[in-house]
Amino acid sequence: MKAYVPIILSATFILFSCASTKTIRFRDVAGNPHKFAVNQNAAFHEFDKKKFVRGEDGKLYYDDDRYVVRHGLDISRHDGKIDWEKVRAQGYDFIIFRVAYRGYQSGILHEDENFRENIVGALAAGFDVGAYVFSQAINEEEAVEEAEFILDIIKDYNITLPVVYDPESIPWEEARTDDIPGEQFTRNTKIFCELVKEAGYRPMIYANHLWQAFMFDMEALKEYTFWYADYEDSPQLPYDFEFWQYTAKQKVDGIEPECDADIWILRRTDNDRQESDVKTAG
Repeated sequence: MKAYVPIILSATFILFSCASTKTIRFRDVAGNPHKFAVNQNAAFHEFDKKKFVRGEDGKLYYDDDRYVVRHGLDISRHDGKIDWEKVRAQGYDFIIFRVAYRGYQSGILHEDENFRENIVGALAAGFDVGAYVFSQAINEEEAVEEAEFILDIIKDYNITLPVVYDPESIPWEEARTDDIPGEQFTRNTKIFCELVKEAGYRPMIYANHLWQAFMFDMEALKEYTFWYADYEDSPQLPYDFEFWQYTAKQKVDGIEPECDADIWILRRTDNDRQESDVKTAG
């Protein structure tokens, strides 16, 4: 997702209370100030920010006995040809692949050019894999089209991680989604997630700070898992997430360009339940 993450916020924010409304102030990477009222009916994480640690290997760790932490990457054709055995040897155990993308001007859906070769190699190397679509849907009909498109492609592969909806802004050029309101994006996201669930996969939503603060109705989407994008050493927004994309500049042996790196933070009770389900299914 490296090529399509528009704006990531800095670590500077203030959380304060006005009556019963909590407001977060923050600055984006250009230094522009923002603030938003936290949706008190949304789902919130319980992570201790002091327990996040950046290792010498560049990975982000979370030292909390209540959770299991796994390390992974998200990959698209922009990452080139990959030596999966080398990547696996560095302690990464999951990959989330871009399966498809919609042109932000043409509106045409495309399969990621390297997806099939990548997923075959990753599965052979022992990775758990998930999938995402880079969305530029402007209405529910196009969100349905994106869901059907990605589900048709992944049906031939062993996808054990979530199937992700990734709507993003295009700040550097005019895009067909420029004037679409957050309410519409929320409806698009919800219908995509429901179709993924009906197909037997676990849906997940990718979102950076601006999308969580200003675009999505976080209450309407609180039943779904979030994949949060934030490049600081601890989460800046209070909303719940399970996966976290914490950098777009990870250096990984076996991948030539710098790439996106992620952690999966799962409560031990949920992890034990998931492993039991996998064993039962097997």
